[in-house]
Amino acid sequence: MTIKKTFISGETDEALEGSVMDSITIDCVIFGFEEGSLEVLLVRHGRGIREGEWGLPGGWIRRDESIDEAAYRLLNDLTGVKNVYLEQLKAFGDPDRFPAGRVITIGYYALVKKEGNRIKAGFTASEARWCKIKEVPGLIYDHNKILNYALEQLQSRVRKEPIGFNLLPSKFTLLQLMQLYEEILGVQMDKPNFRRKFLKMKLLVDQKEKQKDVSHRAAKLYSFDDDVYKRLTQQGFTFEF
Repeated sequence: MTIKKTFISGETDEALEGSVMDSITIDCVIFGFEEGSLEVLLVRHGRGIREGEWGLPGGWIRRDESIDEAAYRLLNDLTGVKNVYLEQLKAFGDPDRFPAGRVITIGYYALVKKEGNRIKAGFTASEARWCKIKEVPGLIYDHNKILNYALEQLQSRVRKEPIGFNLLPSKFTLLQLMQLYEEILGVQMDKPNFRRKFLKMKLLVDQKEKQKDVSHRAAKLYSFDDDVYKRLTQQGFTFEF
């Protein structure tokens, strides 16, 4: 497995001193999933008026690129991976959201597989780490608001499209899949009912193998069917638990 080193940056206060009004940035809520917990990537600012504080990773939009192009570029810079699920949220532009001047930020959220991807802080960030959603501290500016809005959008989307698979490893167990939905939706599910509903959709492919190096009883491993995934994503569905 190839381990990627990634350099993480954040919205910098220093660059804004003396800047023109209505500057535009991008802030990205990067979701990950590991050991039954939904997580978000946070960065600690290494300079500026928010030095030592935690926030969402983000950056500036270049003059020669569109907003989406900037978001994909920043995501690649921040995570070292391409072709990930990325969706625009909305603009956050309260006049007092940034103390040094008027800054409008475009929010995005991304779903990233954590396997084979190691994060390393760089640029204006002194540290970067994954944090469990339930343990997120108070973040700078309106970043908690952006995070909560992204989580609400994710909760709505997974009920209509099977995008949650973008957070799972290439091979996973039904328990991991159920834990993912429980974490995103904040509910406890009935395992037999969940299993029956998902298998009925024909979305899972039995890999004919089981977990390795586990202390408990090894469970069967599955992957998702690309064709069925694309069809369900395009058509949509209502998945009630």
